Amino acid sequence: MVGRLYWLPQITFYALHYDRRNAMGRLLIKGDIITSTENRELRSIEDGWILAEDGVIRSVTREKPDTDGEILDYSGCLLVPGFSDLHLHAPQYQYAGLYMDEELLKWLETHTFPEEARYRDLSYAEKAYSLFAEDLRKSETTRVSVFGTIHRNSDILLCEKLENAGLAGYVGKVNMDRNSPEYLVETMEDSIRDTESFIREVNERFTSIRPIVTPRFVPSCTDGLMKSLGELAVRTGTPVQSHLDENLSEIEWVRELCPWSENYSDAYFRNSLFGQTPTIMAHVCWPNDEELELIRRTGVYVASSPSSNINIASGVAPLRKFLDMGINVGLATDVAGGSTLSMFRVMCDAIQHSKIRWRLFDESLRPLNFAEAFWIATRGGGSFFGRTGAIEEGYELDLLVIDDRDARSTLRPAFSVAERLEFYSYRTPGDNLKAKFVKGIQLF
Repeated sequence: MVGRLYWLPQITFYALHYDRRNAMGRLLIKGDIITSTENRELRSIEDGWILAEDGVIRSVTREKPDTDGEILDYSGCLLVPGFSDLHLHAPQYQYAGLYMDEELLKWLETHTFPEEARYRDLSYAEKAYSLFAEDLRKSETTRVSVFGTIHRNSDILLCEKLENAGLAGYVGKVNMDRNSPEYLVETMEDSIRDTESFIREVNERFTSIRPIVTPRFVPSCTDGLMKSLGELAVRTGTPVQSHLDENLSEIEWVRELCPWSENYSDAYFRNSLFGQTPTIMAHVCWPNDEELELIRRTGVYVASSPSSNINIASGVAPLRKFLDMGINVGLATDVAGGSTLSMFRVMCDAIQHSKIRWRLFDESLRPLNFAEAFWIATRGGGSFFGRTGAIEEGYELDLLVIDDRDARSTLRPAFSVAERLEFYSYRTPGDNLKAKFVKGIQLF
């Protein structure tokens, strides 16, 4: 993995409102531990112990640490690092699982934009975002980077819901001042003013949720808006998220709109929206070699969304090439292009889609194995948020406790810990979460 050009200070996250354990103490957690190593292999300890203090893992051992602390005995359960979902659209969650018969641009026009317009109504946003945050709380996701809408007030409400649910990560107020329906478009001046106000208020009010600059994508933002957003991101030290090379029609559209740029990535880069602060670009199904090198050099993170890419016929991203080049990469549900919040489902889809690309398009790009996909979903994407995504000394305690005992095959009772994780991932993802911790705070 290459380092980012710019690093945010480490942020301490606290969760509110739910009745959960306080992270500011010493925990001794017992169970069957499995995590990824730096070289993308699986490491497991059966009947192992995690010692965590003040929300940070202090040791991972086979024997019980010789220290006092609250003991949480999950013997027989899998202890798995939390997943990071690098890209999803909160206002689209209400129709996740519908309208998968159209490609991206028609899908946006027909379904996405009318739904997102409803979030100008705070009473609707209250109900919809409450459902979204609660379902995300119950999922295997611990860190997120989320798109809101152009409506500043409902975006603040989204931040409240996610913070109160105990999740950690980023929320962005979306920017759109061109090529958008009349009912879902801003002026450049309003967009910048509201974004600056949003960043300031989120930084002042919230601790677990932080702001992220969010131009929807190049077609929806004028050159002037892009330039101003880049300047704002750099001046405030705020990260950036957007879309890149998702769909062939979209790429051709960007070429027409930005004849001054060398490619889609360059349109962001020239406007200080591509690695000048920590940056996530979603999809990246069709990058050329120059774009891949720019992504690598600037430390931009790719949020690969295999479920969405297939659902709305965008393409199959070259995940193997990202890994081979040392590009920062994580996985994403991309709800509602993706139909589920399950990162287990996304992880398995990533493996299957890499096999499709290898077999049908490029036999030089060998498919992902399970351990590599698990690394991308946990440690790879988690690194965007700091030291999270692994069960390892010095990492924040983002942890899933999975009771997989009912999921094991009675014909093969001697599964290894690694086999149990793979079996669970493909067969019963998300059905048996017994406990979940975010930065040492137990959500349930």
